[in-house]
Amino acid sequence: MSPKPRRFPDARCDIAKASDVVSTPQTRAPTYRLAFADDDFMLRDELRPLRLQLELLKPELALTEAGVESTVVLFGGARIPDPDFKENARTETLAGLSQYYTEARKFARICTEESLKTGGKDYVVCTGGGPGVMEAGNRGAADVGGKSVSLNIVLPHEQSPNQYATPELCFNFHYFAIRKMHFLMRAKAIAAFPGGFGTMDELFEALTLIQTKRMEPMPILLFGKAFWQKIINWDALADAGTISDSDLDLFHFVDTGEEAWEIVKGWQG
Repeated sequence: MSPKPRRFPDARCDIAKASDVVSTPQTRAPTYRLAFADDDFMLRDELRPLRLQLELLKPELALTEAGVESTVVLFGGARIPDPDFKENARTETLAGLSQYYTEARKFARICTEESLKTGGKDYVVCTGGGPGVMEAGNRGAADVGGKSVSLNIVLPHEQSPNQYATPELCFNFHYFAIRKMHFLMRAKAIAAFPGGFGTMDELFEALTLIQTKRMEPMPILLFGKAFWQKIINWDALADAGTISDSDLDLFHFVDTGEEAWEIVKGWQG
């Protein structure tokens, strides 16, 4: 089927034409710029609602065009070291957590091997694109020749995408809220590895959405039972009545990639 003819000019064509006009006081005035090609206009505070929409739409269109239908999301600390470099870790405890870099990489390999069976449509690994556990996830996908999604964000001290992130599926965000939406929009499972405030934020938003039935249930896998039980007294929350006893069934403790994959594979919803 031949493409439908355009009724109106292409926006790119108008940008090219507008840049080729005779320079006069009128054409040099900021008000004369095409609105969508005017950075000063687009970055105004009043345009924040539009920028939110654009940040939601750009990755959605790109992932749809790439044929990505479902993902397995890996959350975890940017400071978790590669075991080969754990001697550089800031604390001894952090060095000990390097085992979860290994498990994240392994779990990502397992998911990607399954994804490749679907032509790269399902079980596509998705990370925050940074270092630590995120790097391990992208690296595991690359180990077996697969692609992975990276949702990076502009931060003062980090983070550029890690070297294993698939370039054409690597996105950069300004808004944390929109980034977290994209983590969940295609998620078929979520794996949370040891991490800090960011990992907690991402994990608890997902748990809250499932608990309040604002999102369909999915496997929530907490890698490192000893870590998570030390950091959060889950039973105390239930004992206090601030969550229901049944809320403790919303997640599963796992310690290995194989164990996590068995839960994903056996999930009945």
